[in-house]
Amino acid sequence: MTIRRRHFLQWGAGAAIALAAHACSNPQASVSENESAEDPGKISIGFWPVASGLPLFVAVEKGYFAAAGLNVEAVKFASPNQVAEALIAGRLQGTGNGVASGALGLAEITSPGLFKILTSNPSNAEYILDQVIVAKDSPIQTIADLNGKSFATGPGAQNLAIAEAILAAAGVTEPRVQQLEISQHVAAIESGQIDAAYTLEPTGTVGELKGITRILENGVVSKYILGEPMAPWFGGSAALSSAFIEQYPESTVIYAEAYRQAVQDIRDNPAEARQYLTGYTAIEGELVEKVPMVGYTMYDEFTPEDIAYFQKFFDFMTEKEIFARSIDVGALLYQPA
Repeated sequence: MTIRRRHFLQWGAGAAIALAAHACSNPQASVSENESAEDPGKISIGFWPVASGLPLFVAVEKGYFAAAGLNVEAVKFASPNQVAEALIAGRLQGTGNGVASGALGLAEITSPGLFKILTSNPSNAEYILDQVIVAKDSPIQTIADLNGKSFATGPGAQNLAIAEAILAAAGVTEPRVQQLEISQHVAAIESGQIDAAYTLEPTGTVGELKGITRILENGVVSKYILGEPMAPWFGGSAALSSAFIEQYPESTVIYAEAYRQAVQDIRDNPAEARQYLTGYTAIEGELVEKVPMVGYTMYDEFTPEDIAYFQKFFDFMTEKEIFARSIDVGALLYQPA
């Protein structure tokens, strides 16, 4: 199933729907009608301030959690690794979309059984997140032209492994890769410090709007690591801690359905939903309307093909020794009791 087709999926079926039967049998019903007798108190959800975190922002700002009787607090962190560390430490009950699936995988290895995935955000050549950028007037026309050129990637072992794998798959035999904060990629290209960068949106859009850089290729993880330009790369995920799910099973179902309502808003009216990027991310002004959107896949919308591609990415992480052991993606997906 393509991500395009998945954008037209409506409310999922399964055990979660059985537990929230009234709301799902009556689409006009308010989420608040599913309030639970449980009292989980404040639910702290960590997020990285990127565009793919949009469902959390929408659910908070449009009051979907509050209408369901949940006190949800969105907590901003500077990096996905910091979100994962706070989840391990018990300071968070979950994560929003955009938090790197790789960082969550590392957290799972550190603390087995730590969380379950509610929603992942796939990207590819059409639903854009990852890309290689070069200077606007650079003679570089393909990734293969980067042989011997200076190339930047974001910090961390995951970004380095992805960048090196992309270059190798494109036939680059003399990679010169350095790690650099993604926010510095456009300026580094402008100054001549680097020739190109593997980066994430909105970097490419910002560079183009400023007339500094151009996008050489989008969806590079799907093409060069997963082997298919339209393959879904589940680069980020929203999750809840297993401890929260076990202690508050009814509240978990209600939380998931409120989150689903936000995802559906984005699918049905992305232009209206975009406004909620402002305040949660550095994206504002003209960029709000220009930055590409990724897809969203709820836990009960994953197809066997989706899981296979997600697993292929995690197997890549194991092969590159970023993960100390293999991780079964299917076992990480939330399954209502």
